[in-house]
Amino acid sequence: MSRTRGAWNTKGTWAAGVALAAVLLLTAYSLLAGDEGAGSETPAKGGASPSATSPASPAPTYAVPDTWTEPERWTALPRGQRADERGSQVGYPHTTEGAAAMAAAASTTRIEGEKSAVDEQLRIYHSYMGKGDQSPENAKKIEQAAQQTDQSLAREMGVSAGQPLPPGAYVRGHVVGYKVIKKSPDEVSVWLLGRVVQKAGETKKEESSYTRTLLGVQWQDGDWKLTADATRRAQTDIAGQAQPQMVAPGDEAFNEAGWTAIRDAS
Repeated sequence: MSRTRGAWNTKGTWAAGVALAAVLLLTAYSLLAGDEGAGSETPAKGGASPSATSPASPAPTYAVPDTWTEPERWTALPRGQRADERGSQVGYPHTTEGAAAMAAAASTTRIEGEKSAVDEQLRIYHSYMGKGDQSPENAKKIEQAAQQTDQSLAREMGVSAGQPLPPGAYVRGHVVGYKVIKKSPDEVSVWLLGRVVQKAGETKKEESSYTRTLLGVQWQDGDWKLTADATRRAQTDIAGQAQPQMVAPGDEAFNEAGWTAIRDAS
């Protein structure tokens, strides 16, 4: 089944206005992995600076091409079996696709209205981080880093720190593609290709950016979990290798980079 160009190839750009994208995707993980290679990367040319705990790399402005090239690889990743007490989907299959699905779920964020970066990052931390990486000290680090994100976002959106975003304002991130680095029955490492959209108010123009995140996950207590140890091993596995290009599905370079596009599961 092919998708129309409009389903993926909107006239988005690697907009400077989405400078917070890297911060919003797995701040928790970047803090605990203890290596800058674990952080999200996003092209950005200005605006609020991302937190040092989730480093961003500058890259040339990206314009979506006018022509549509069908992705060579598509996958409908499985859903979690249930929602936990924080509303996160959990209970993924003990398969490579299940691991990728959990990693994608842990990289999906929605900040709008009264829902803050603190809310989202603590949800991701408690729902998806391995127990060995959880502690009161680490939770505090996550909260403090997310507070900085909220403060930066408030300045960018023109509201006071601690106040809800303006009506119609949001920052939303989701994963549109992935690439498996290494897999075994109980550990999988992946690159994730994410798209973040940001709007500063009802009458403002939506801006978009793409991110590239390295994650390692392990099978623990009947589900997949993000762990610092697995990602450190992933960092070792990719050492010296070229990182996959951040390009939208539908771009010819998407296939050349080895990405698999994600369809919504039925």
